[in-house]
Amino acid sequence: MRTVEVAVIGTGWCGGIRAETLSRSALVDKLHICEVRPDRLAEVKALTNPATATTDYQEIVRNNNIEVVYISTAPEATHYPIARDCLKAGKHVLLEKPIAMELWEADELIGIAMQNQVKFTIGYSQRFNPKIAYAKKKIQDGTLGRVVNVMVSRHLSRSLGKKIAQRVKLSPAAMESTHDLDFVFWLLEPAKPVRVYSQGAYGYMQDVNGSYDCMWTTVTMDNGMLVVIGGGWNLPPSYPNYCATWIEITGTEGALILDDTQRDNWLNTMSEGTRFPMSTMPGEQVDHVFAGQMGPETLHFLESVLLDRPVMVSPEHARMVMHAYTAADLSAALNEPVDLPLSNRSLAAIADMKSGLLDPAD
Repeated sequence: MRTVEVAVIGTGWCGGIRAETLSRSALVDKLHICEVRPDRLAEVKALTNPATATTDYQEIVRNNNIEVVYISTAPEATHYPIARDCLKAGKHVLLEKPIAMELWEADELIGIAMQNQVKFTIGYSQRFNPKIAYAKKKIQDGTLGRVVNVMVSRHLSRSLGKKIAQRVKLSPAAMESTHDLDFVFWLLEPAKPVRVYSQGAYGYMQDVNGSYDCMWTTVTMDNGMLVVIGGGWNLPPSYPNYCATWIEITGTEGALILDDTQRDNWLNTMSEGTRFPMSTMPGEQVDHVFAGQMGPETLHFLESVLLDRPVMVSPEHARMVMHAYTAADLSAALNEPVDLPLSNRSLAAIADMKSGLLDPAD
């Protein structure tokens, strides 16, 4: 199998994971990294020994030898312009969620990828959680019969929630439940969402950026299946970036309960008290192995390019997820259900919400 030159733009938490994973892979001929913070750039450079390291992502864009780019930048508003430039340059792109801040931006990125015939995917790493893969298998092989209901409850520590909320004003639905909307819609294919009703509750995060502490969203699918997804980021600080998830899937012939609350590894020390190692959403490097989802996801996209296989998450699917969490935000603001696809009336209300004319806190 041939090898390729690969770049990672944005080497913070997630980008650092991807860069380290790629630096260990025999599929990578040369690794290039880009980071706007010189101190972090130097740190990741020492860790991964890249061919080049730069603070200007345009150097990545202009380098014709680079075929594959992973974009892990923050704040999230940087996703669209950087992905646009990389796709226009004919590079295959894995972009962290969200796909964009505006629906028209998502549409443009999808169009550019199609026009240039390059692979484009979004980093919804939970599909690489073995428990989620098992759920997909049990639904597909008929073990559960016809699915009636899916419930997901996901909660993060407030230390991570505060970090996210301080860099961008996006809701728990848009930043955390988006992962669950993605994999649940994937589990239930070919069903599509047609109605969304959401409510939010304020608490600790309201003083940080006006965000809800948690949101609960009910989604009705076009075949009558019911999806209920709760997401919050107000758990007391514990293990850094701690995440706990509970999943229930009920069908006409069976039920599947998945405990992903990450309580199976318990470290208790005099200095730090209780910790739950290997409990973060993306996972983490543990000596010679990667514990979690983001490492395998990173290599899967590289293999999709080299073997010319379909990507795990199509950008069109990510756009559908974006519609759903945008509808959830609008529903919570209006205190009423919102139909999908979004109507012109809903799109106008979303514009008012983003401009501050429609405030859920009122």
